[in-house]
Amino acid sequence: MKGFVRAALAAVRPADVLPSPNIWHWPEVYQVENRAQDADGDLWRALREDCDWAGLDVVDVGCGDGFHLPVFAGSARTVTGVEPYAPLVKRAKARVAGLPNVTVHAGPAQRLPLPDTSADLVHARTAYFFGPGCEPGMREADRVLRPGGALAVVDLDGAAAPYGPWLCADEPRYDPAVVAEFFADNGFSVRHVTARWEFTRREDLESVLRIEFSAKVAQRAIDETPGLSFPVGYRLHVRRKPSGLVLP
Repeated sequence: MKGFVRAALAAVRPADVLPSPNIWHWPEVYQVENRAQDADGDLWRALREDCDWAGLDVVDVGCGDGFHLPVFAGSARTVTGVEPYAPLVKRAKARVAGLPNVTVHAGPAQRLPLPDTSADLVHARTAYFFGPGCEPGMREADRVLRPGGALAVVDLDGAAAPYGPWLCADEPRYDPAVVAEFFADNGFSVRHVTARWEFTRREDLESVLRIEFSAKVAQRAIDETPGLSFPVGYRLHVRRKPSGLVLP
């Protein structure tokens, strides 16, 4: 089923938009997943410590249905969500309708609909920035960042059990070592964060695993996960745009 969905999406999406079959096709289940992720706030704490956005202008690339936008809006000056998939853009706009400092635009990471030097933080959480091949999005982030601004990429850690091995089993072309080397070679720092996913019902946990993985790997993950929670490893990559003269 997952292979069929990916093939169908490839036939209808623009060539430079990477599909997200989980949230694109099961947004309500993905909403459950978003609520379960980072139950103790470890990712948010790490992000604030490495690039605090209080009073600054934030761009969330691949914002999906806008789940993270209100968190940024609590202390940022402005927040801009950018999402390529029209149904999610609509959902994100509805979510932030009551937040005067938040706007949502349709667009891909490779062509952000924003002016040059208009942001202090560009954030992407498990969206687009997967290693080799994401250079166009990195260039766009640098374009819209002000000098001294930060590109923060929150990526799943394929080397961290239990989620990493499930991910690698489902996507054998995904090599965590290659991805880590790519970010290091492109000037990013790395911070490893372990976040706890916590569900209120077992059926929710199983539904989320079934939209994240193929049927075989999802069943493996379900069998290997007792109870209602499990740890997930992330890598927080941060690169700052130079604020002065860059010498060779």
